[in-house]
Amino acid sequence: MKKTYLLIISFLIAAALTACGNSGENEGSQESEELKSLDVEFEVPEKADAGETVELKAAVTYGDEKVKDADEVEFEYWEQGNEENSTKVKADNKGDGTYTAEITFDSDGIYEMYAHTTARDLHTMPKKSITIGEGAGTDTDTGHENGHHDDAAGHEHSDHTEELGIHFMEPEKVNVNQEIDLTVHLQMDNEPLMEASVSYEILNDNNSEDQDWVETKENVSGEYTGSYSFEEDGIYTMVVHIENDQGLHEHKEYQIEVNQ
Repeated sequence: MKKTYLLIISFLIAAALTACGNSGENEGSQESEELKSLDVEFEVPEKADAGETVELKAAVTYGDEKVKDADEVEFEYWEQGNEENSTKVKADNKGDGTYTAEITFDSDGIYEMYAHTTARDLHTMPKKSITIGEGAGTDTDTGHENGHHDDAAGHEHSDHTEELGIHFMEPEKVNVNQEIDLTVHLQMDNEPLMEASVSYEILNDNNSEDQDWVETKENVSGEYTGSYSFEEDGIYTMVVHIENDQGLHEHKEYQIEVNQ
């Protein structure tokens, strides 16, 4: 009888040790997965001449893996101080984890750009700049005097504009009474802006009294999403409002067309 008890106890101890070992392996695997990040090495020449072809290149990795099937890589560029008039260019997938596009700049100046990259349910948008020709003169009027300006809605941008990166995932097609996700990605100094308070102010351009607000949740670091359904067709102005405990108070406007 004693031998039987000893065998049972030995079996239970062995099973417990095996379970602990497997649990440790699972935890290690989960930790390893959590430690992975979406990284983009954004290569842009420091200088070029007006009219010269410039190659923009993004090398995308997820942990040690080269991402050869990114959901989206898009370059967005604008003349410094004039981000409202930016140009977006889809990147060409080279099939080896790199994505490129060729662009030209018509005039001298300093140009800034993002490499908007979405892959593995993550989004990142590293920022670079390039000087074209002689660059920009010190007296150039950028429309952002003293680091801020007023827009049509009467709001004032804060001095954080140069540091904050905002990328709203504009829906391709929106229909009346169709619930859609409104998602914006935020970065500060090329790092995800976390734990911010982000809300959408929605204005009907055909009815100034028609105003609505949508609160968002941060499901992924730096990604804020809220759902909304438009009850009428037409053109709407959506204002993304961004605040945090460090004194950030910024916003940016977008237009959404809603179809019947």
